[in-house]
Amino acid sequence: MRIPRSTAGRRRRTAPLAAAVLCLTAMTRPDLAAAAAPLPPAAAPVLDWRPCASGGPFDCATAKVPLDYREPTGRSIRLAVVRRKATGPGRRIGTLFLNPGGPGGPGTLQMPQWYEFFPKEVRERFDIVSWDPRGVGESTAVRCFDSDLATAVWQARVPAGFPVGARERAAWTAAYQDLGRRCQKRDPELLRHVSTTDTARDLDLLRRAVGETRLTYWGTSYGSFLGATYANLFPDRVRAMILDGNFDPRAWFGEGTGTGLATFQRLGADIGAAATLDRFLTLCGSATAANCAFSAGAPAATRDKFAQLSTRLAEHPVGAWTYAAAIDDLLTNLYVVHPAWSQAATRLEELWQGRAPEPSPPLFPQPAKMPYLGVEQAAAVLCSDSPNPRDPAAYQALAELGARRAGAAGQYWAWASEACAQWPGRAADSYTGPWNRPTAHPLLLVNNVYDPATPYRAAQAMAAQLADARLLTVQGYGHTVLLNPSTCAKNHESRYLVDGVLPPAGATCRPDRPPFATGTPKVDTDTPPPSADTPRDGTDTPPLSAVKPRGGMDTGGGALARVAD
Repeated sequence: MRIPRSTAGRRRRTAPLAAAVLCLTAMTRPDLAAAAAPLPPAAAPVLDWRPCASGGPFDCATAKVPLDYREPTGRSIRLAVVRRKATGPGRRIGTLFLNPGGPGGPGTLQMPQWYEFFPKEVRERFDIVSWDPRGVGESTAVRCFDSDLATAVWQARVPAGFPVGARERAAWTAAYQDLGRRCQKRDPELLRHVSTTDTARDLDLLRRAVGETRLTYWGTSYGSFLGATYANLFPDRVRAMILDGNFDPRAWFGEGTGTGLATFQRLGADIGAAATLDRFLTLCGSATAANCAFSAGAPAATRDKFAQLSTRLAEHPVGAWTYAAAIDDLLTNLYVVHPAWSQAATRLEELWQGRAPEPSPPLFPQPAKMPYLGVEQAAAVLCSDSPNPRDPAAYQALAELGARRAGAAGQYWAWASEACAQWPGRAADSYTGPWNRPTAHPLLLVNNVYDPATPYRAAQAMAAQLADARLLTVQGYGHTVLLNPSTCAKNHESRYLVDGVLPPAGATCRPDRPPFATGTPKVDTDTPPPSADTPRDGTDTPPLSAVKPRGGMDTGGGALARVAD
């Protein structure tokens, strides 16, 4: 397959529950529009590019797009857009659009932070453009508090990580009920128009605005689902798409998965996190303490040490470091192997020694002025788009299920969707499939085998559902291959984006640097990836033995998915 060169550059420079519990769990389902029905045309926005900062390499612009694509001349909203021009003079192919995931990921912040992770040839040959999706950041944003102080007061009510015990559960539920009420009062119309489908339509207008006849796109995490949505709404407009860290589209909408599960349980995020956490402890235990501070000298001893620490923190927090806060910090820092895995191990060791660590440092440089990125922005997309239990009391049962199937990760991810229990907005426009519409050109999917948020099985599901896609397997760790580099993968990605050449079927790559690399035994990168035949009925477990929580959940039980050495 060869992809034609763009013409734009020549035209312009410019977590099993009892069946009764699940069946009685009411689900929220977005109001579904007839996605295939033709919509009135909307005008492409004009992008008035200007330097984001004087003398800096990034340009900024604002695009006006319709709030409701069924009424393109009605209310408009703004999208904040960022661009870095191709660095290879005379070699430019066109524009590559990035969506960094989320939902709710601000592209104007994350694209500049991630820019150097893109393959060199891609940076040379493409302008790279991203944007804050509608409802997010510097675009017309969902913002449900009157001031930063009001936001901080609300945040102080929410237990860190996830709630443990009846008191914390009551506080958590009350806080998110209050959030829903606040958001309904501020801009209820906007809440109905921040769906993935709305954003896919925005992306198509941005494509037109930069003069591209077909879309070249890189979507990470949730951005993979956005890409799949675009590819099925506009299949003839696809030039090339890399989907990295993949969602299962049918699971997002609750199809073919365990009845009554919350979104991230259906997506298998808890399963992926449990498997990756197990590898973190195994590899740490295989390393010396000089290379992994939390190592107890052997994998089994290190996993036991982690179980003991979890129980201790549940009974006796170290300063602000509760059991749930420590789990939150650890799971988040599994996303980027270098340097976050070593830093997370150091914080675990400090907690083991009874000392409160400093908070996790930012993984990427932060701008002097950060856009507002409140929790309501991600909730607005997730809760309007994807069905979740509407009874707040259901989430404790889901967390118990999560603990049985994925330990602490199961608790964490079960509660991650609870904001949707009483969320007021339902998507007015939501494309729910089919997912196999033939595209003008094939798509390239990329996934780490041990991804703590988007498990490998989800990439297999995505590949099976799309009409024409090739899956490149990376025998690595962390959330997305882009942020956990593999030169092998970059080479394949470059050839695909530049020349339209897919990797061979069944191709695999390895990361450039394994975790705790110095002094660590060779990573078993020849282990086959998890089987595509893994059950998807909500009772499956990661590639490790059945989860055996220690103690009740209200005392921190369920922190460790036990595995055989």
